Amino acid sequence: MDLNLIRAGIIAAGVSLAAGPALSQAQTTNRVAASTDWSVFQESNPRECFSVSAPREQLNTRDGQPAQVTRGETLLFVFFRPDQGVSGQVTFTGGYPFASGSTVSLQIGTSTFQLFTEGNWAWPATPEEDARIVEAMRRGAEAVLTGVSGRGTTTRDTFSLMGFTAAVDEARARCTG
Repeated sequence: MDLNLIRAGIIAAGVSLAAGPALSQAQTTNRVAASTDWSVFQESNPRECFSVSAPREQLNTRDGQPAQVTRGETLLFVFFRPDQGVSGQVTFTGGYPFASGSTVSLQIGTSTFQLFTEGNWAWPATPEEDARIVEAMRRGAEAVLTGVSGRGTTTRDTFSLMGFTAAVDEARARCTG
């Protein structure tokens, strides 16, 4: 699996949603379904489908104290790109450049996962870890992602998992059929 090709696709998808989740969903013609807190998008060239959600809660702290910061769009994705062998890739964009060499912690219930970072993006190291995370997300109520920016701000983004299973199943079906 070519990680640079996958990263390029992730960045392209993020750029297409950069106007903000509400605006993106209203103006994007490729939104094909919505399941509670998750939406499904489909592209044809290259062929990809993804489920995506914005956080329902964000907490930014510096030195343990709440901090006002400007962040870009914050989204949690699960991608399917059949032509590239990608099936269920978990990806997170925090809306800021992560601290160099840092990881993002993803907690779902009692399970914790580490995502490696590059620029504004974070994702698991292997497809097997993607599968474990997707399975945990199917069973969970919320996903909490904690990262550190290049400026030392700790961010904690809480995503509802209501509608996740229906959305990820829809995205998978649209790209495997």
